[in-house]
Amino acid sequence: MRPTGLQPIYLYDQVVDMRKGFEGLGHLVECAYPGQLLSGALFLFLNRRRNLIKILSFEGDGFVIWYKRLEKGTFSSCFNSEKKLSRQQFLMLLEGVVPRRLNSRFSL
Repeated sequence: MRPTGLQPIYLYDQVVDMRKGFEGLGHLVECAYPGQLLSGALFLFLNRRRNLIKILSFEGDGFVIWYKRLEKGTFSSCFNSEKKLSRQQFLMLLEGVVPRRLNSRFSL
């Protein structure tokens, strides 16, 4: 996986059935973000209970899916209104950090 600061990170804004694989998630990406599927961007999908996340990306020669299941708790819902996440927001989501405020003191 390339460093996450180099490609856009998109959070799919609807609940996703986690049984979906490469084709199903790819179809959702093409509907929501036309023309971006092969761009190398990261596409994040969450289930209804928010304890599962799948990340789809195209690596140049094929697709990759990363899958994480939380044993306790849920992924934060504070990023629900965000369609495109910054690297910091992405890392906070994966690590379970819930920020007190979403604005940064520094512009990146």
